[in-house]
Amino acid sequence: MATSVNLTGKNVVITGAGGVICSGFAKALALAGARVALLDLNVQKAEEYAADIRAEGGFAKAFFANVLEKESLEACYNQVVAELGGVDILINGAGGNHPSATTAKETYEEGDIELKDVTTFFTLPADGIKKVFDINFTGILLTTQVFAKGMVGKGGTIINISSMNSYRPLTKIPAYSAAKAAVSNFTQWLAVHFAKAGIRVNAIAPGFFSTNQNKALLYTQSGELTPRSHKILDHTPMGRFGEIGDLIGTLYWLADDNFSGFVTGVVIPVDGGFSAYSGV
Repeated sequence: MATSVNLTGKNVVITGAGGVICSGFAKALALAGARVALLDLNVQKAEEYAADIRAEGGFAKAFFANVLEKESLEACYNQVVAELGGVDILINGAGGNHPSATTAKETYEEGDIELKDVTTFFTLPADGIKKVFDINFTGILLTTQVFAKGMVGKGGTIINISSMNSYRPLTKIPAYSAAKAAVSNFTQWLAVHFAKAGIRVNAIAPGFFSTNQNKALLYTQSGELTPRSHKILDHTPMGRFGEIGDLIGTLYWLADDNFSGFVTGVVIPVDGGFSAYSGV
């Protein structure tokens, strides 16, 4: 049995690789010997991370990809295959929330129906909800349609990034919560669909991590915790936000067939106990 992670010879494709979490994934997988393709709309940012990996002796290349445009994904797939030779592991990491799909209030208050200058449940714009659902769910569907073609027959691993919101929907962000619940459900669907094709499909559901996207929600301009942060930490038994390193062990386990070769269709929470705590 293997006693350490060795992904030498494996080609990894990561969407959303210009972000904090997925760039950390790229570095960790390259450290384990994998050749990594970093995909992002912001290809300049992805290239910065790829350059860091190369400077440390790893193999990494950045590619432009719009996960909501199949033509863009097809062009990117052809480039990745030409540069790396194929795809063994796909990590669907692109996602996020948007202010247009966020309510101003946590719960309904009398008079909300009449309010026009505040975003309540009744005034959430359909296009904002669609934008969040598309980037979190439709982007995974389209990316998998394109890149899984290279895995069929020879096997491979797909890892989706879900969220605590898929277990426990958070106030104010109904579209993001619903989209991540869809990601978890779709992960199971894909696992069944691709089982006989030799493709394993699982997901990681991070708890609360400080990233560029949510920094303004978690900290004030002076660097103090916001009231929402205090709520989160009060319901996280381990009493802290997660750090990127907290995700790497789960990532390695799911990526390496030597350790998780009989694991498919699961969603692993990495949340400091948040999903286990009832609040009492």
